[in-house]
Amino acid sequence: MDAIKVTQPSEEELIELNISSWNPWECEESAFDWQYDQEEWCYLFDGKATIEPKTGEKVEIKKGDLVKFSKGLRCKWNVSDKVRKVYIFL
Repeated sequence: MDAIKVTQPSEEELIELNISSWNPWECEESAFDWQYDQEEWCYLFDGKATIEPKTGEKVEIKKGDLVKFSKGLRCKWNVSDKVRKVYIFL
C-alpha cells in the first residue's frame, strides 16, 4: 500500500468527488513536519510541494494533482510554491 498516491483526475472525477464541498487550505513557502491521524484526500488548485515520508521516497505534488495520504503517515512538507488546496478526511 502506498503511503502517498498521486493521480491527475478528470473534471468529471472532480465533480463526482464533490471537491467543492471539501475544506480549503493555503500555505506559503515553508517546511514543516506532519502526521496524518486519518486518511486524507486533497486536490491542489495551485502550488507545488515535496512530501518526504519518514520511510520512503520523496513525492512531488503540484497543481492539478489529487493526492491520497494514508492514515498514520509521518512526513515533512517542503512547500516551494504557495499551495492552495481543498481536502477531506475519510
